[in-house]
Amino acid sequence: MAVFKMPSLGADMEAGKLVEWLVKPGDTVKHGDIVAVVETQKGAIEIEVFEDGVVEKLVAELGQDLPVGAPLAVIKAPGEASAETSEAAPPVAPQSPTEPVEPEVWMEPPSAPPPATPSGIAASPAAKARAAELGVALESLTGSGPGGAIVLADVETTRPAATPSPAEDRGAYIAEMRKAIAAAMARSKREIPHYYVTHTVDLSAASDWLSAANANRPPEERILMGALLMKAMALAAREEKAVNGHFGEDGFTPSPAVHLGLAIALRGGGLVAPAILDADKKSLQDLMEAMRDLTMRARAGRLKSSEMSMATLTFSALGESGVEAMAGIIVPPQVAIVTAGAPGPQALVRDGKVVAAQAVTLTLAADHRVSDGRLGSKFLTAIDAKLQTPEEL
Repeated sequence: MAVFKMPSLGADMEAGKLVEWLVKPGDTVKHGDIVAVVETQKGAIEIEVFEDGVVEKLVAELGQDLPVGAPLAVIKAPGEASAETSEAAPPVAPQSPTEPVEPEVWMEPPSAPPPATPSGIAASPAAKARAAELGVALESLTGSGPGGAIVLADVETTRPAATPSPAEDRGAYIAEMRKAIAAAMARSKREIPHYYVTHTVDLSAASDWLSAANANRPPEERILMGALLMKAMALAAREEKAVNGHFGEDGFTPSPAVHLGLAIALRGGGLVAPAILDADKKSLQDLMEAMRDLTMRARAGRLKSSEMSMATLTFSALGESGVEAMAGIIVPPQVAIVTAGAPGPQALVRDGKVVAAQAVTLTLAADHRVSDGRLGSKFLTAIDAKLQTPEEL
């Protein structure tokens, strides 16, 4: 038997609310199947299972706030016998005639209905007081207490729930996300010794190649400069392994795969950085499609747990407009992040002459426990070299 637990969906996550089960006991599941949906500060995340088997038992209930590592379900391996269920449950002790069955103070034993109101309706003292406070007629309620008596819970159900406006609801959601991001980034800067390396890349060859490659493509199929930057970065990370992996209790573990996190700005505010798995192995067209799909699902709040937890390196860009350069903060447990300023004409030196050329400034923030400025500079110049031969990406 394997216990399926609440996964960590980012450095800023401590708990999540289980909002939907997509499987039931007896269902067969395989690696990668989506089995549940969990709500976090960054939206609804689809939780995947990472082993084959049969769902033996659902442990967590809908609506529960569960910390990372809390058990969600029990999954038995294919062919494994079910857990022993023949043990008899311990007998339930008979309830004392004076033991309350509601969290209220009763004036009479609950085995008998509580005193009737002047109108002849049985109700607990707490229920009568609350009904008077809310102006609710007891005659209009159906009791769920002993003998059909009205209890406090029956009165509270008549109270209209306050419904926040969409703007208020969205504002609260963004505020919680900002709070979580701030906590994670403060911890990152406090615990990780960052160092920074900056390099300006001539994009003339990449821009010319893109113009030719997109000439006969419809707008929805065109490749953007961001895809070239990410592919060059993924290939360079495959070579410079000290920037690609996770730092944990046992130190740095390089990753054999390049799962490239993509920082995505959400509408109305907030930021997520889900991963494009095996980014180094994707063609430019596939990478571009993955970027579009990830952005769309991130803004719709339907990301997968693997996308939120498996990134080995992160890329963040300002897009076509913005400032010339920016520096990022490492997303734990990763050890590096590359940020790109807005591409545009910059003054570059070619053959001893200053020329205006399309360029972008890249900044690497990396963990000094794992690498140093020399290796960081090699990584950025490797990205530069790959962008000079875009046809090979």
